[in-house]
Amino acid sequence: MTGASLIRLPGRAKIAVAAAADAAVLVFAVVAAYGLRHATYENFGQLQLLLAGSVIVFGPACLALCGLYREITRYLGPDFVMRVLKGCALVTLVLIATAFMYTLAQQQQMPRTMPFIFFLLAVLLIGGLRLGARWLLLRASRLQRGRPVAIFGAGAAGVGLHAALAQAGTHQIVAYFDDSPPMQGRLVRGVPVHAASELQHVVQTKGVQAVLLALPSANRTRRRQIVEQVTRLGAAVLTVPTLAEIEDGSATVDQLRPVRIEELLGRPAAQPDQQLLRHLIAGRQVMVTGAGGSIGSELCRRIVAHDPATLLVLDASEQNLYQIEMELREELARRRSSIRVEAVLGSVCDEVTMERVCRSHRVQTLYHAAAYKHVPIVERNECAGAETNVFGTIVAAQVAARCGVEAFVFISTDKAVRPTSVMGASKRLAEMALQALQAQDGHGMRITMVRFGNVLGSSGSVIPLFREQIKRGGPVTVTHTDMVRYFMTIPEAADLVIQAGAMAKGGEVFVLDMGEPVRIEDLARNMIRLAGRTVRDAANPHGDIEIVYTGVRPGEKLYEELLIHNSPAATHHPSIGLGSEPFLPWPELEAHLNRLRAAVDQHDEAAVRQVLVQTIQLGGATPAAPIRESAPHVGATRQ
Repeated sequence: MTGASLIRLPGRAKIAVAAAADAAVLVFAVVAAYGLRHATYENFGQLQLLLAGSVIVFGPACLALCGLYREITRYLGPDFVMRVLKGCALVTLVLIATAFMYTLAQQQQMPRTMPFIFFLLAVLLIGGLRLGARWLLLRASRLQRGRPVAIFGAGAAGVGLHAALAQAGTHQIVAYFDDSPPMQGRLVRGVPVHAASELQHVVQTKGVQAVLLALPSANRTRRRQIVEQVTRLGAAVLTVPTLAEIEDGSATVDQLRPVRIEELLGRPAAQPDQQLLRHLIAGRQVMVTGAGGSIGSELCRRIVAHDPATLLVLDASEQNLYQIEMELREELARRRSSIRVEAVLGSVCDEVTMERVCRSHRVQTLYHAAAYKHVPIVERNECAGAETNVFGTIVAAQVAARCGVEAFVFISTDKAVRPTSVMGASKRLAEMALQALQAQDGHGMRITMVRFGNVLGSSGSVIPLFREQIKRGGPVTVTHTDMVRYFMTIPEAADLVIQAGAMAKGGEVFVLDMGEPVRIEDLARNMIRLAGRTVRDAANPHGDIEIVYTGVRPGEKLYEELLIHNSPAATHHPSIGLGSEPFLPWPELEAHLNRLRAAVDQHDEAAVRQVLVQTIQLGGATPAAPIRESAPHVGATRQ
């Protein structure tokens, strides 16, 4: 009977076949044990026939009592050995009992060593029969549905994945790859382990359709290198869950999924300092402005995880506010937490609302994330950008100081460094205003600023845009071949903001370690390949998706910086640096802010730009290029 025909048999029929095979091998064990004991079959008589008949009748029943017919042959586990030992021991006892009763009746004894020989033969034959059947069934599965794939990672995760896929029969593992020299050249489950340098040769010669990443602890840089190498060869890339997902039970090692581009960007995440995370939050009255935005909403999620007494969420968007409030309430209800969440619909520019909320709730820690952040939109709406980003920040800080807030943490941006856009200039002027306010005596509030670059998956960011363009079949739009950006995950950025705020003594500009910058063109190409498509260009005119270069938009920079002067000083946190940035004293700065206020009130866009440029120049932040008049092109994507 072939493996394929065995697979097609119904369950009861499979048990019947197994029982018949077991009875046959047990009879053979009786005969073989006699022959091994006596070295001849001349006196093979009535007792031996009775023993053979007893194992035919009682043998399968003994094995069934030990659970051997309940276990699925293709999924045999380590405990099957114990089941075989117990079952064969029970059959041996039946054999001894039969011989004993026959001896009482006929005065003919069975040799004392024969039960031991029978037991050893039965274990070998019953166990071997099942292992042989398992091999036959798995081979049949591979022949029927095997898709040639390779596993990158010959460690525990790779071997576990191989075992799961072998049982499922959906993939045929034809090769392993591993970076460890001692593993290379060896066999894992009969499959050779190759070095990464052999990847192209193996993929092409063995027809590998996909490479499965079994590297749950590998850093992003190494994963990105492997993915780029594999996708250039035209093979798909799938990955197993991370160690954290496996450990918390949210995923198992055999749950393959496509690699997400977010997993390949940014730098290796640093372990957060739990004491810093709780310092400004645990048991306190905490407020987040811009709570419905990408960073603001993640800050809220992180904050409730560290047990504030109350969390106030403020946003000018009713829909965003509703979504984050409902999410937080559902999470707290699931945890049966007593943390209070209060939603406030309003603008940070509304001084009366801000003061009412801060006083009535006695806010102690305030995270200010409310801002207009999309460069092209703010370029065309200078007055609104200055109103919210500059004056909204000043209102929030001054109200917080009057109301006794102890810590004020401002979310800034790398675009504030030598800005070329209204958005960047408005954020730098907001920083200067906060620095000047901190330098004033009498309020007792610690003000700090935290700068970082792009966060993965934030609203309007380049990754969701590229993903949608690829879904539509292209083209994918890139502004410039040399455009580079830093990337960080939203959860990590939120954690680092909280930790930086806890380190503040007042007036610091903290900068987050963003890792290595990424070329936007490379990002687009990798996303196209990860989607299983090919790039259409001069080298591949028949590719699936074209990359179109649209030109640098008004206010955009080819690369971003995090400091105006020098390198950041080290702090006791490896991912947080400390900058020393110049600013104007409040009396001098206030005169320029009054000019900006008048220009905003009169909707004089040219004057708004002029005041922004002049003020940040006086503060030591010379723009990298003139902040130009806005062009007709309008876009909503921040890269």
